[in-house]
Amino acid sequence: MQNFTLGAGLASLAFWGFIAAVVVAGIWYDIRKKESQQETIRRLFESGQPIDDKLIDKLVARNENGMERPDRTYLLAGLIVFAAGIGLAILGLVLGMVYPETKLTLLGVSALVGCIGLGLLAAAKLASRWYKDDNGSGPGSV
Repeated sequence: MQNFTLGAGLASLAFWGFIAAVVVAGIWYDIRKKESQQETIRRLFESGQPIDDKLIDKLVARNENGMERPDRTYLLAGLIVFAAGIGLAILGLVLGMVYPETKLTLLGVSALVGCIGLGLLAAAKLASRWYKDDNGSGPGSV
């Protein structure tokens, strides 16, 4: 059994603390964004100005087109994650030359990350079918 030091414990605590901070910051950002959108709509109602559905949709929309496109999000995430899997495979091969016991582990991790990337790309392809318009142009014709 290995003997872990205080430095290793602090490093793992810092890593998981960073992960927790990123998650909490993302949730906090979404909450503040929704609050500001609701505040804008409330001020419009209080001012007595005429408000149509198009204006409310534009204020609450996630992008400038007025709707969220998960197919594009999946495509971008899939490309990034798949590229990270390739990078991990290269790291495993290079690091395996110096430390042979790490080669198989890093290749396994890179295969897992690559499969997640391929899954996201497949999800993008599936979701793009939902957004094809009458002209037959989908996310591929961005």
